[in-house]
Amino acid sequence: MTTADAPFIPVPFIERHLDIETRDDGVLIVRNTTPLRPLEAHLPALFRRAAARNPDRTFLAKRPAPGADWTRVSYAQARRAIDGATEALLALNAAGRPLMILSGNSIEHALIGLAAMQARMPVAPIAPPYSLRSKDFAKLRGIVELLEPAAVFVQDVAQFQAALRVFDLSRVTVIGVDGAAEGIGALRFADMAAQEPTSAVEASIAQITHDTVAKYMFTSGSTNDSKAVITTQRMLCANIAMSDQAIDLELDNPPHCTVDWLPWHHVMGGNSVFGMTLVKGGTLYIDGGNPTPQGFAETLANLREISTSRFANVPVGFAMLAEAMEKDEALARTFFRDLIFVGYGGARLADDTYNRFQALSIKHSGRRISFLSGFGATETGPSAMYVYWTTDETGLIGLPLPGCDVKLLPLDEDRYEVRVRSPGITPGYLKRPDLTEAAFDDEGYFKMGDAAVFVDRTRPEEGFRFAGRVSEEFKLQSGTFVRTGALRAKVVDALAPFALDAVVTGQDRTFVGLLVWPNVPACRAFLGDDDSPVASLLTNPALREAFASRLAAYNAANPGSSMRVERIVLMTEPLTMDAGEITDKGYVNQRKTLDTRRDAVAALYRDPPPAEVIHPSTEEAGAIQ
Repeated sequence: MTTADAPFIPVPFIERHLDIETRDDGVLIVRNTTPLRPLEAHLPALFRRAAARNPDRTFLAKRPAPGADWTRVSYAQARRAIDGATEALLALNAAGRPLMILSGNSIEHALIGLAAMQARMPVAPIAPPYSLRSKDFAKLRGIVELLEPAAVFVQDVAQFQAALRVFDLSRVTVIGVDGAAEGIGALRFADMAAQEPTSAVEASIAQITHDTVAKYMFTSGSTNDSKAVITTQRMLCANIAMSDQAIDLELDNPPHCTVDWLPWHHVMGGNSVFGMTLVKGGTLYIDGGNPTPQGFAETLANLREISTSRFANVPVGFAMLAEAMEKDEALARTFFRDLIFVGYGGARLADDTYNRFQALSIKHSGRRISFLSGFGATETGPSAMYVYWTTDETGLIGLPLPGCDVKLLPLDEDRYEVRVRSPGITPGYLKRPDLTEAAFDDEGYFKMGDAAVFVDRTRPEEGFRFAGRVSEEFKLQSGTFVRTGALRAKVVDALAPFALDAVVTGQDRTFVGLLVWPNVPACRAFLGDDDSPVASLLTNPALREAFASRLAAYNAANPGSSMRVERIVLMTEPLTMDAGEITDKGYVNQRKTLDTRRDAVAALYRDPPPAEVIHPSTEEAGAIQ
């Protein structure tokens, strides 16, 4: 059976019913005509409904250390702990004042977050590197000053003690799970969870409305400016309802289950993955790994044991997983056993990754798997558009979800600037009315700052393809305009299977260059080298020749200066969400990455080029950035 002949695993998608209004100035308004279902009251209500339906089902599980047994918490156990912690938080008399969370994903992180919502304290999850890697804590200080929190939660008080001293501990209550530090008194989460809840808990929950602030989420790459997105209960419930309605999976057939690493200080993991676990009353296995050479072994260990019904990751994660499953039959069998669909971020999935993944799906399930992607932002919480149909196209951002209107402003013959309006949109930024006003147009549409194109203008139901960040496009010295989104996607495909991702360089320069993130497992397989350190591996002349020859072939097919790539540098350090290099939309933040990797960019344009630079006409090897 060929890939094209294999059927897809059936997914209960909503129908694609669209209405497109064309205005005199060429602006399009695209709507999903299916009405949005009534929204839930709030996230605690979703959790409590799930707990009532399946009290003994595992809600959350996490390994305390790689290789250790899973620590599991049932819905009933979670309900008791959340209500006890709510009682303890209410004693702080701090409704409306935030609870900051400095540590990463954990069972206690989830429980204290839901307890804070029940106590009407907004939750503010912060990227852990701001507390663990900073020397001056400048970003953290700015966030603390903006939020004025009532409490701060950490998994380990000793680990976070330096960051905790940034807070005025006479006004801020520290909550910890483990550890201790001199001079820092902390409430123990276990003691809070063990408190006997009184009628005050139910009274507090009864006061939650759709306008109650549930979270403050910080946008990728913008925490230097302390830009906190106000996230209301309406936003969370609307996003959950839109996604659930678009893919109307029957409850418990099979039970919702996922293994997920996506950080909860980003909306993709903290709102979408976590929220869908609640609405389906499912099980979330908190993955301590991540798609990096150092972290992926733990992810693979988890996936060898747990069969997921749905799975989300960034494109680089799927590339690494395909490599692993091609070598590990048991892993692939477990992964595909209960799988219904997979989802990935706004970045385009490489054709090579897609094709290899489908070959694995057919081998182990007899059918193809739907790769679904969407479009949104921290400010849209995250949903706005989604691919709610089966397609072999990658790089799509979908169509409007129920309840969402999309405004498209023409940029040129093909591309449109995207703006969105829905009940899932933020009311604005905390204490920044100027930024709030600038973010919306006069009709209340949020300005996404992204461009999109029709897949097929004659068939709008085929959706839209992402066409790059409008702000990330640039001109060369010659005045030639470079569309980074289209160029990046084509070059990554041309360099397959050796490249996972790339960032385009060249603003105000004479030519286009690339920072390239290699697919290390594919490079090892090509060279037959499983042992060399990554930096050493990437200096191999045969591998550099493979990159150079593929780049030469790409340039022959794309000779124009706006698409031709003159030089590339291979990167050993992976892109990270914590550094703002990967956005909450799931794609690479060009401008942030160019700043964080400025030394590598400088190497590309040095004359004569240093040894680490690969040119399509050379095969020389050298040191690697």
